[in-house]
Amino acid sequence: MTKVVVLVVEDEPLIRLDLIDRIEDAGFEVEHASDAAEAIVILERNHNIRVVFTDIQMPGTMDGVALAHYVRDRWPPTIIVVCSANPKPDSMPVRATWLPKPFGAGSFATALAGIREQLAL
Repeated sequence: MTKVVVLVVEDEPLIRLDLIDRIEDAGFEVEHASDAAEAIVILERNHNIRVVFTDIQMPGTMDGVALAHYVRDRWPPTIIVVCSANPKPDSMPVRATWLPKPFGAGSFATALAGIREQLAL
């Protein structure tokens, strides 16, 4: 069985590496990007991505909320997790999961369980 691919979009290298490790340890395959433009290139190239895990504040012309809306419009079945140390934005796309930073072990495990449930794994 092919592993589920998760795209991590995070501009802070240490946080991105931590997320990659945690998600791989949970049994997922991971692609990663440091901004929305790079994420879109990866999404267009890799049609096996089923989950996008994005921070809100990133460099470039598109933040994580705009990226989440773009993904929802372009690839509707994609599971989206939006995270930030700032308050939850009012403009979240439908069916997107909110995960506040910093990630506690329990909240991160709950988010991963929610992903597995949506994927019916």
